[in-house]
Amino acid sequence: MTYSGNLKPIVLLVLITVALCLRANTSHAGTSTLTVAGGCFWCVEADFEKVGGVSGAVSGYIGGQTINPTYKQVTRGGTGHFEAVQITFDPDIVSREKLLQLFFRSVDPTDAGGQFCDRGDSYRTAVFVSDKQERNLAETVKAQAQNQLGQPIVTPILPYGTFYPAEKYHQDYYKGKKLVVTRFGPIRQSKAYKRYRKACERDIRVKQLWGDDAPFAGG
Repeated sequence: MTYSGNLKPIVLLVLITVALCLRANTSHAGTSTLTVAGGCFWCVEADFEKVGGVSGAVSGYIGGQTINPTYKQVTRGGTGHFEAVQITFDPDIVSREKLLQLFFRSVDPTDAGGQFCDRGDSYRTAVFVSDKQERNLAETVKAQAQNQLGQPIVTPILPYGTFYPAEKYHQDYYKGKKLVVTRFGPIRQSKAYKRYRKACERDIRVKQLWGDDAPFAGG
C-alpha cells in the first residue's frame, strides 16, 4: 500500500498509451464506398467483386431526377440516371485511389456516347464524389490515366446523389443460376452474362486501350 501513490501516475500513463494505440489501430476501421458508372453494371460489379478488400458491389442508378427509377425507365432514356455500381471496400486493404486506377483502366473513358455495344446516356462512364477531397483524388487519378493513355478522357467527376439499388434480378447477375430465355434457348444467368460480355467486345476494346494494364480483361 505504501507504493499506491507512485503507481497511480504509472497506471494512468499505461492507460493513456493503450487508448492511443487502440485509436491508431481503429482510425481506418470500417468500410467506405465508391460509386462509379462504367457501362453495363453487371460487368462492373463482376470486375470489382474480384478485388481484394472489396466486400461487395451493388448495381443501381444514380445521377437523375426520377425517384426510384426502374431498369426500363433508365435504359429508355430521359431519367438522367447512369447505370452505376456502389463498391464497398475496406480502406485498410485497398485504397480509394487504387480502386479509381482500376476503374479507369477497366472502361473506355474516351467514349462519351456509352460503352462498347451499349449506347445511350445511361451507359456513359462517371465517377461520383461526396466532397472536395474525393473530387481532388478522382481528378488526380483521371489526369494520370489520361497522361498514360495519351488521349482525352471524357469521364466526368460528378457530385454524389441518391443511389437507387437496381432490381433484385440484376444483383450478382454474373454468377446467377436462374434460367433466362435467350436466342440460344434457356440458359443460366452466369452463362448468358459471359456470352453478352464476349459479344459486346468489352474486353477486346479495353485491352486495345490499356494493354497489359487492363486489370479485368477476360473477366
